[in-house]
Amino acid sequence: MSKIIDFNCTYDNSVGINEEVTEKTGLHFPEAYKHWDSMAMLAEELKKYDNANFCGLPFCHTVEGEAMGGIINLGNEKTGPRAKDYICTKAEEILNLPEIDYSKGRISEVLKACKYLRDKGENVLLYISGPFTIMNVLIDPRHVFKLFRKEPDTMKAIFDKFQKETLRFVEEAKKAGVNMISYADSSGGLNILGPKYAEQTVEMFTYPLLKNIEKMIDDEMIVLLCPKTTFALLGTDKAVWKDINLGGSIKYSEACEKVMGQAKFVGQMCIKNKDFELKDGIIKTIALL
Repeated sequence: MSKIIDFNCTYDNSVGINEEVTEKTGLHFPEAYKHWDSMAMLAEELKKYDNANFCGLPFCHTVEGEAMGGIINLGNEKTGPRAKDYICTKAEEILNLPEIDYSKGRISEVLKACKYLRDKGENVLLYISGPFTIMNVLIDPRHVFKLFRKEPDTMKAIFDKFQKETLRFVEEAKKAGVNMISYADSSGGLNILGPKYAEQTVEMFTYPLLKNIEKMIDDEMIVLLCPKTTFALLGTDKAVWKDINLGGSIKYSEACEKVMGQAKFVGQMCIKNKDFELKDGIIKTIALL
């Protein structure tokens, strides 16, 4: 087996909010984070400000955790929503949390905003979080790592619960017309989990999840992996690079759009690195084994 290497990302906690943009919109915060129309307006303004080729939603990593009962601080015009208080005191309690209802709450508003923007002809990038990032909303991480170490079977059951919810989220995104999905789990990177548990996470969660997503999505959708996830897959021999030559210098985000239909996964750079350029025109896509 190869060795997992880490990716030094400076965007781990970026939520895509810019005070200059929020002031320009005239929206009231945190109310603007609750409703699809204000979310859509904010996404469009951020796209213009960043000179991006997509509208990104949501503006945080908390929607899934909140939809499972998590308590959120909705933030303001300077910072997006973030976790407030933990609702679980034992990791096993996560198994008793309700399934996500995609027809109500902020997660429903996110999907409505996605559909509205797609209907307008925008590329829509939906940010989906991995299990450790979601659990950060629900429980003190120390309890999770203790369970991982002492009760791997229970940890597997928790992973299975999150995989089911993530696949349901992807299905709802498809219904909304989303054509780009970003998957990241910055709270579950090699630098936090260590080699042993990073490898087990790939085996127990990440690889099975992505294989299922691969079956679900069509040629009009692509998944942009966080490079931390990419290197975890490569380091456990679950994936290989596959180069596609686009013929000349191109921004990474634009290259991701262009290879839609030719690849299901990309992930050599963080999509939040808006100015990253592929000077040789070659994008490294990811083929799962």
